[in-house]
Amino acid sequence: MWAFAIYDKEKEIFFCSRDRFGIKPFYYTEIDDKLVFGSEIKQLLTFQKKKVANKRILIDFIVTSIQDNTNETFFENIYKLEQSHNLIYDLKNNTYQIKKYYSIKFENNNMSLEESVINYKKELERAIDYRLRSDVKVGTCLSGGLDSSSVAAIAASKYYAKSGNKFIAIHAKSIEKETDESEFAKIVAETSNLDLKIVEPSIQDFKENIDEVVFTQEEPFGSPSIFMQYFVMKKAKEIGCTVMLDGQGGDETLLGYEKYYPSAYVDVFKKSGLLKTIKEIKKSNKNNSKMSLYWILKYTVGTLSSSLRKKEYKRRTSFMNIYDNSFTFLDNLSKNYLDVNKLQEYEIKYTNLPVLLRYEDKNSMRHSIETRLPFIDYKTLENALNINIEYKIKDGWTKYILRKVIDKYLPKNIVWRKNKLGFNAPENIWLKEINNEMIAEIKNSKILDSLTCLDKLIIQFDTMDNRLKWRLYNIAIWERIYDVEIN
Repeated sequence: MWAFAIYDKEKEIFFCSRDRFGIKPFYYTEIDDKLVFGSEIKQLLTFQKKKVANKRILIDFIVTSIQDNTNETFFENIYKLEQSHNLIYDLKNNTYQIKKYYSIKFENNNMSLEESVINYKKELERAIDYRLRSDVKVGTCLSGGLDSSSVAAIAASKYYAKSGNKFIAIHAKSIEKETDESEFAKIVAETSNLDLKIVEPSIQDFKENIDEVVFTQEEPFGSPSIFMQYFVMKKAKEIGCTVMLDGQGGDETLLGYEKYYPSAYVDVFKKSGLLKTIKEIKKSNKNNSKMSLYWILKYTVGTLSSSLRKKEYKRRTSFMNIYDNSFTFLDNLSKNYLDVNKLQEYEIKYTNLPVLLRYEDKNSMRHSIETRLPFIDYKTLENALNINIEYKIKDGWTKYILRKVIDKYLPKNIVWRKNKLGFNAPENIWLKEINNEMIAEIKNSKILDSLTCLDKLIIQFDTMDNRLKWRLYNIAIWERIYDVEIN
């Protein structure tokens, strides 16, 4: 992972680069014929006379919750250097070029299931082994889900073999029963000989840190779950654990979300026919109660139908007075939806992964913590993407290949869990507690007054889902903290 700039005195150029998947940030802007760049947006804002909101990005965020899907940011005229790209600035004529240097390699893989498990296990263990190299204390984030548990179990085994010490794991416990995964984290810690540290952010912790986390993230974000990660990194700082492993990328590379089922089964149909596909769907219903044929067809039609998507989003955001009907991003997603390779690449470049990496970097670096992500070691990632789809979703199990890899490390109730949470915040409790504060902040927002019918928004507020409430409130807080204007 990297983001750097090298001044080449002889060639009179700046050579700038960002890593293959955008783990580390690189921002730039042009001001008065100058190129200004840095690792944070805050650095660039000091050069601007005023901070102006990027209206198009804000509308996309409110209406669809989409973010980080282009090289634009929530600030007008501030951009991200895209993952896998270099920027070369020529000082002789004050011009620059941006060039792509890496593309994901997709190759035909004819390995058996057993060979695929052995091969992926070798790559994941290598990736973790590399990321344990350090002259300071190393630990890991542990939600209790499959990805973080896999990293923690493998790392703990390797760490103890070399040092004779327990490996540190930090878990954020939710105060809400429905989103509390601490019992799973405790099981992982006990079976893997981990030194488990648990933080349990209270309502007061949440309220006192809202401005701080919004300031840290620099741009609006989609849910309060980001606070859980923030408190994990804060705890890591307190105990002197300055390098933390994490499980980002496991879902995107190994088909860990339910939305991947339709494209996976289209692939099965192309390779093995209708009968095999129907059998797999029936198994999905057994190991994931949502995955009936009806659900898969309904989800697929909803994703592919442009008119249905627009109708649904318009219904959910009837309070908007400015509305972008192009839905370019969602249209591009639907084009890639039934090709599993294209979909995975799209998720890595434009949808899930970029925003997760942004949250991760901001929260960790705010506390001077370096996070390392074994699942998106580029060799491990390419290995995962080229595994036969039938081994990634098999017998209805998502991430089947990882479950087989980790089966000897962890107990069955961790390896073969069906429910998926992942550092979820107790947002029902938290947001209910600050309901009046949210409404007051939203009422004072000039940005929301410009983009929405504010009176209608307030009337509808109590009937909105929590995520939409949070997005609106988050925009208002961000506007105030960064003194953002809208044209």
